[in-house]
Amino acid sequence: MRESRQSAQLGFRKGFQANSSSAAPIARTAFDYKPQSTRSSNHARWFVSGLVLPLIGGLIAYGVATRDGSFLSPRQPTVNLNNLPPIEIAEVEIPVTAMPSSILGDTVEYVVVRNDTMDRIFRQLKLNLTDLARIRDLPSMKAQLDRLREGDIITLVHDEGLVQSLTRRISETAILSVTRANEGFNAEVIETPLDIQEVHAEGTIESSLFVAARAAGVSPELILQMANDIFGWDIDFALDIQPGDKFNLVYEQKYRDGKFIGNGRILAADFMNNGTLHRAVWFKSKDGTVADYFRPDGRSVRRAFLRAPLEFTRISSNFNPARRHPILNKIRAHKGVDYAAATGTAIKAAGDGKVAFVGNKGGYGRVVILEHGGGVSTLYGHMSRFASIRSGQRVRQGSVIGFVGSSGAATGPHLHYEYLVNGVHKNPRTVLLPEAGPIPDSYRAEFVTHSGQLLAKLDRAGAATVTTASLAP
Repeated sequence: MRESRQSAQLGFRKGFQANSSSAAPIARTAFDYKPQSTRSSNHARWFVSGLVLPLIGGLIAYGVATRDGSFLSPRQPTVNLNNLPPIEIAEVEIPVTAMPSSILGDTVEYVVVRNDTMDRIFRQLKLNLTDLARIRDLPSMKAQLDRLREGDIITLVHDEGLVQSLTRRISETAILSVTRANEGFNAEVIETPLDIQEVHAEGTIESSLFVAARAAGVSPELILQMANDIFGWDIDFALDIQPGDKFNLVYEQKYRDGKFIGNGRILAADFMNNGTLHRAVWFKSKDGTVADYFRPDGRSVRRAFLRAPLEFTRISSNFNPARRHPILNKIRAHKGVDYAAATGTAIKAAGDGKVAFVGNKGGYGRVVILEHGGGVSTLYGHMSRFASIRSGQRVRQGSVIGFVGSSGAATGPHLHYEYLVNGVHKNPRTVLLPEAGPIPDSYRAEFVTHSGQLLAKLDRAGAATVTTASLAP
């Protein structure tokens, strides 16, 4: 305002100066803002004091007399504020989801990566570490909070680093919810039950197992479950699959709130391989002591040893007592099987046993030797590196003992695998592998009832498919 007045004054003066030579009387009247006569100014002051001020005083006196000022708006009714009823304000509960973000704070969805810890996550997100300590101090909280899996999602709401809430799924059927309270934090586990549905699928292999599975709507994960956990001891799925082989499955699908969230376990399976039918059912005893796949007669589908202790791309060299060595160019017996695989592929213990040797061994490069009892031992050569194992340590079938490489006398990355019985080398691909234990006698009656129901479902599903196909034009 002051600047605009100064600009106006400056403009008046410029205009006066610009026109003073030619039209001085007009310029003076238009632009000169200074009073021209002290006497006329004094007359104006007396006029205002004598007439206007008494009038204003009379209006104020009248307003005080009427007290409510109704003379300003005579049509407005007079209201006595003392007679108004009291105003009652009802208590309204505002849901948290409806509260503005300024109250809730900022929401962050964090996806857990490999080797993450809660401490690292809090530091990365610049959250209050004292809050983390208080949450950890809640009963049974540390295990539920710190057991992180890659891909887990943790939802955090914070206000400038102060945690307001923390939510994460701790199982398929439970969510952990932590919220800030007046003092400290409260935690609860919210159950989210699943709806399990049984589904049937079957297919015939023409070019590959995975193509047939995809055509039948079966996921690659289910096919791997069938190959690794059910029939992998009897069928070499890399080499034994033939056109015309068939599979027939009854498996679980999981839903939550009507939404499909993934496949579950295969409950019963048939696999016809080169004219031989293989059957298996999943059995878990009511007390949870027994849980595995078994043949209809109660024998375990498992063997004491894996036929191949890794996921490989091809067999680069078979068991051959008269093989010519590719590097030495001499006839030297190849006493094992070479499984070609990418460097870093995990190598698993073929069976339960004890680590007899871990280290370097001439042309074998980095080697692990396991003793399994009963005179059986296995050798794993050309590793790129070892897993966290040591000599004398006990290992379980399927546990990782090392990783594929090309150490020693090797032309490329692969696993050299040997199977020995009382010091004599056997062909790992054809040797008769001892079976795992059958259904214990105390659970046989329960198993017969359970397996009979599953096999009946498998047969009905297969029969329905055959009937539908026969009726098709």
